[in-house]
Amino acid sequence: MPQATPTDHDAGTPGTPPTPPPARRPWYTLLYVWVLLGILAGVGVGAAWPGTGESLRPLGDTFVNAIRMVITPIIFVTVVTGIAGVDSLRGAGRIGWKSLVYFEALTTIALLLGLVVMNVLRPGDGVHADVGSVKVSATAQEYIDKGEAQSWWHFLTDLVPSSVVGAFAEGDVLRVLFFAVLFGVAIKLVGPAATGVAVGVEKTGHVLFAVLRVVMYAAPVGAFGAMAFTVGRYGLDTLTSLGKLVAIFYGTSLFFVVVVLGAVLAAIRLNILRLLRYMKDELLIVLGTSSSESVLPRVITKMENLGVPRRVAGLTVPGGYSFNLDGTCIYLTLAALYVAQATDTPLSLGQQLSLIAVLLLTSKGAAGVTGSGFVVLAATLSTVGHVPVAGIMLVFGIDRFMSECRALTNVCGNSVASLVVASWEGVLDRERARMVLAGATPIEPTTPPEPASTPEPAASPPALVSTTKPTPA
Repeated sequence: MPQATPTDHDAGTPGTPPTPPPARRPWYTLLYVWVLLGILAGVGVGAAWPGTGESLRPLGDTFVNAIRMVITPIIFVTVVTGIAGVDSLRGAGRIGWKSLVYFEALTTIALLLGLVVMNVLRPGDGVHADVGSVKVSATAQEYIDKGEAQSWWHFLTDLVPSSVVGAFAEGDVLRVLFFAVLFGVAIKLVGPAATGVAVGVEKTGHVLFAVLRVVMYAAPVGAFGAMAFTVGRYGLDTLTSLGKLVAIFYGTSLFFVVVVLGAVLAAIRLNILRLLRYMKDELLIVLGTSSSESVLPRVITKMENLGVPRRVAGLTVPGGYSFNLDGTCIYLTLAALYVAQATDTPLSLGQQLSLIAVLLLTSKGAAGVTGSGFVVLAATLSTVGHVPVAGIMLVFGIDRFMSECRALTNVCGNSVASLVVASWEGVLDRERARMVLAGATPIEPTTPPEPASTPEPAASPPALVSTTKPTPA
């Protein structure tokens, strides 16, 4: 099975020289190799023996549940330690508003890109679907009911948990993020008296990342089971019936990642293709499990390993999982306009722009879980009222396959966001990032790297400690 490679340096401190490149590891110890084999085996089993493949769903679900078990605690400790490690609350607030500005800018570009592509290629023309004769399955109806029950402002009311314990128990990323920010701010307000709490939270984070490392050994098995179920249940022939729409979605997402995100990274003198290679383990896990949540903690540690300070990665990555869902935005635009075209529902430019405006709100909070995009799509069509909601059955059969592309694009977008915000803050160690992306350092840390800064003792608690020796106040 694959073995993780520890790092012996502080990945969050700018100017820290990277360690010499390690000896090349045998292929059979690399995680991405085993995950890729699991995906290929899953496709083979699902295609050859659909019944058997469908029965393997518990393997994928169990792995995703095991990851989700530690996601919210890891988000909590990462955000809290990130805020506790900044010099002042003003610094944390500055990172927050810069992140939100970037998130809104990129998601708007993603939505507009989907709008342009659908108006140029128009894959729904000629379908002439009769909404009255479309049979809505029980599962799809459940998604539609959830979507119709939501409003455009639901993410605001969903932001505040009615119970802290409930937010953790339900695995609600957005609510846990909200509570973690409040908790971190409270630590800064209390001052030196809260040093023990901050240190305890930081040490708990080390234990949680160790738990995650153990769980990740099951990633190849989880990818195998999830892919076998997907192919066994829906069949490869599902892709052929709506192949044009699927191809447009994957092509648009690829264009967004390589061209749009590539241009954004080029502006800070980094290479998107090298970043994709660096993130290959996470991308293959997402491809197999169809959920970007399955790699959220690993994305945080990999960004820190690239030279992004914890105080930035700890806020931008979890926040991006609610507010920077580029892949979901592309999917929502394509799916909504496909339904309109396929049902011969004319939409003026003004109506299409109003659809984009609603999507800017409804897309928030869909944290990359399979099926969430479908719920948001139903909520959006219910809100705008121009397109028949029942028409989403036209894309229901391929939603699972499109969910994988959504999740992959979301992971890429949030990885780039963390680097951009760190550069905007002037704390990104670009030299280290270039050397890591060039393969000159170990691939991934197994424990959270140390904080990037030490707050002034008179204004706030001391910086969080390392695993061996506390930082003096």
